[in-house]
Amino acid sequence: MIYLDNAATTKPCDEAIRAAVKCMEECYGNPSSLHKMGIESEKVISSVKKTLLSRLNKAGEIYFTSGATESNNLAVFGAAGALKRRGNRIVTTAIEHPSVAEPMKKLMEEGFEVVSLKPRDYENFEDALINSVDDKTVLLSFMAVNNETGFIIDSKKVYNSVKKRFPSCIVHLDGVQGFCKTPLFADLISLSAHKIHGIKGVGALYKEKTVRLLPNVYGGGQQGGIRSGTEPVELIAAFGAAVNAYPENITKFSELRHTLLQHLEQLESIILNSKNSADNIVNFSVEGVKSEIMLHFLEEKGIYVSSGSACSKGKTSPVLSALGVSDKNADSAVRVSFSLSNTKEDIKEFALALNEGIKRFRRYYSPN
Repeated sequence: MIYLDNAATTKPCDEAIRAAVKCMEECYGNPSSLHKMGIESEKVISSVKKTLLSRLNKAGEIYFTSGATESNNLAVFGAAGALKRRGNRIVTTAIEHPSVAEPMKKLMEEGFEVVSLKPRDYENFEDALINSVDDKTVLLSFMAVNNETGFIIDSKKVYNSVKKRFPSCIVHLDGVQGFCKTPLFADLISLSAHKIHGIKGVGALYKEKTVRLLPNVYGGGQQGGIRSGTEPVELIAAFGAAVNAYPENITKFSELRHTLLQHLEQLESIILNSKNSADNIVNFSVEGVKSEIMLHFLEEKGIYVSSGSACSKGKTSPVLSALGVSDKNADSAVRVSFSLSNTKEDIKEFALALNEGIKRFRRYYSPN
């Protein structure tokens, strides 16, 4: 089996699995309990918070959630709710994950003005984001690395420029695909464990200490009342172990990307959709072969890739459209995303199977 769908999820690493099992066996107390078992569980949570802050190179606060979707919802709704007395203008992009895009729609229904920018409309997208923020803007929300094409937005440039001009504007960054791979800069940063070889079911939201959020979940008042509910200590421990196991400097992704692009150049009718993108995600279209057909063919060969976001479930991608990809090419898009365990041999085998699929299915294609 060759697994090349790591932007959707990654295989849990041994360190994460061992950390989770150890907590299940030895440190299973409720972290809110006042006895020794509860205190030991709370120590695990505090330790992982320090691990995440260290990796982010930040000194703010960490709130654990059920995953990236909840983190993004908490950031968007929490910030908008806290800031609505100051204004109702929000700037975002048209290439956001549904866990940001759908909350934005809901905020529009509640009377917020949401400005959504498409990269295809601007020569320099970072400048466009910066220039779209004005003194009435209370929230800027964007993703560091797009999950479908790897499109990168320089969060340091955007954050520093916006905060210099409008310090009261809160900047939220969906850092899910970028965490542990690129520096992240924002007041609020959403994270997910299972994208970096942790275990599904846990994520986190980083918050600058001065930023005020309204909670989305009410209950026992855990985590300072920002996110009530008993913390999943086992998953949190695995999250921290995955972060510690993830290398600081990664050159492997660029090598795999270079190898893949070399193979794609030798195949006919390949259109590259990933531009200005992270090394670990490559999106391309196979002209004349629909994504679903190619994906199932590759699956029969034991090779797993994607047509885009795992949350889109086969729908035509609005993200690709916003990045300038035609609907026709979007229908034939294939996303390859690497993990640390992938090899150049994996890429070679994938390219051979892809070429076989092109030859088999493209004969049914009529450009007219």
